[in-house]
Amino acid sequence: MSRLVPLSLGVTALLAGCAAGPNYHRPEAAAPAAFKEAWLPAEPGDDLPRGLWWKAYGDPVLDDLEASAEHSNQTLAQAEAAYRAALAAVTGSRAGLFPTVTANASSTKSYNGAAVGGAVLSGGTSGVTTKQDRVSVTADWEIDLWGRLRRQLEASKSSAQASASDLAAARLSIAANLAQDYVQMRALDVQRDNLARNLVGYRRSLEITQNRYKAGVAASTDVTQAEATLAQAEAQDLDLSVQRATLEHAIATLAGKAPEDLAIAAATALPSLPAVPKVMPSTLLQRRPDVAAAERRVQAANAQIGVARAAYFPDLTLGGTDGYQKSSWTNIFNAPYRFWSVGPALAATLFDGGAHYAQNKTAEANYNGAVAAYRQSVLTALEDAEDALAALHGLEAEEAAATRASVAAANTLRVTENQYRAGTVSYLNVVIAESTSLSADTTLIGVRSRRLLAHIALLKAMGGEPTQ
Repeated sequence: MSRLVPLSLGVTALLAGCAAGPNYHRPEAAAPAAFKEAWLPAEPGDDLPRGLWWKAYGDPVLDDLEASAEHSNQTLAQAEAAYRAALAAVTGSRAGLFPTVTANASSTKSYNGAAVGGAVLSGGTSGVTTKQDRVSVTADWEIDLWGRLRRQLEASKSSAQASASDLAAARLSIAANLAQDYVQMRALDVQRDNLARNLVGYRRSLEITQNRYKAGVAASTDVTQAEATLAQAEAQDLDLSVQRATLEHAIATLAGKAPEDLAIAAATALPSLPAVPKVMPSTLLQRRPDVAAAERRVQAANAQIGVARAAYFPDLTLGGTDGYQKSSWTNIFNAPYRFWSVGPALAATLFDGGAHYAQNKTAEANYNGAVAAYRQSVLTALEDAEDALAALHGLEAEEAAATRASVAAANTLRVTENQYRAGTVSYLNVVIAESTSLSADTTLIGVRSRRLLAHIALLKAMGGEPTQ
């Protein structure tokens, strides 16, 4: 055994630079210098958060929900467990670079009744019983002659890095989905708040119309039209209530809670819209965890080519055993009873029917597939950012137009109600004005919520962290 370690170290040092298969180089991927939807975004504030990007929306309830999702979401728990398994695989691959040492202790008895000293015993009634006690330590060390073990370790490390990026991508996706569901729920809250104010006006209009009908200055159809308008608004409020409950349940699941354990109080305003961050394609590709995961899988697949090619060459193993054996345990560790052996073993496959060739071609095909997946993830990342920038750009102008429409519709309703009270227009004009005003307000709320959703989508496309 004393001769095994120096010999192994010498061979390992001699062959340290040898590894089968190609060395890794990051594949080329499309990365334009600027986005197609180029425009001048506002500069984000210096205090804009980095990791906890949802805090930019200034909503404490959203902050608490995101914190709950971080600790209790089961999808994240699964991704975290997969990452720990990948780290354990790295440890397992690294263990292959070191010797395997085993200890053995045995005590055996054997009987031979067929022959004693070469003579056959008559009747086979007598024989020899022998006893042997043995204790030994054995070491086996596969010398990584062609880099197979090192390539396997490289693949395991890259897979673990990909798993870490998968965890980050899952965390980003869940946080973004929760924020988007929350914004949609708050948009429904604002719509219901606006509808509640309209319901007050509709009930007042119905009361006025009924009084005018009793006074003989209004037709019965005015009353039925007012009743229909009120009933339609009440039905719309009930529908919004159902939609809100559904979103609240979805938020509870993302936050790792049962739906019955989460109740979110209604609000009367949307979260604040932060400044639009700058983002460049090169920065985007550095931040996106799904792009990073895809690139690490390319490296893992590249290393697997080396593992497959190393299988063509013989395996060199150094082995050694050191121990003692005697017919009894008494004084077994004395020098006369010691034995040892040490030496190399070389094994090679001479014929396998093309199995190694198939493994090599499979590894190369897997690498090509991983490269394609990486390039596709880059294109998807660029598309996500372009879509979000285009939406933010267009919705900014759309909100300005929707605001003007809402103000004009409110003014028209006020004038029309005064005209009806004066008897210069029919109640149908009031119904039309009420419907137009409610529709304009709903559109404005929808545009504002869509701007928030587009902002969240941009931060998600950027990897969750705004840049200066």
